Amino acid sequence: MGAFDILGDPVRRRILELLSGGERSSGEITEAIRAEFGITQAAVSQHLRVLREGGFASVTPEGTRRIYALDPAPLSEVDAWLSRFRAFWEPKLMAIETEVARGKKARKG
Repeated sequence: MGAFDILGDPVRRRILELLSGGERSSGEITEAIRAEFGITQAAVSQHLRVLREGGFASVTPEGTRRIYALDPAPLSEVDAWLSRFRAFWEPKLMAIETEVARGKKARKG
């Protein structure tokens, strides 16, 4: 399964968002995802498995708990694909940054 196939699912994207804040136990992830998406523990486990097998997450056993961590390496595939489109939005973002800086300068002056 490719990176975009894995990231195409909103549950998996949300799990990655949770992991971007640091390591989480499978119980913490399951609790958050069940509350947001209303899916079963088994379904959350399946999504975690897809993330592990796709290289997006690693798991470390800690006693009876499983601790998950984000592995950003597969995101480089996504970043490389997006690189050819950055030219469309980077100048606009830079213009916004300039305007924000001007506004801050005007408020100080």
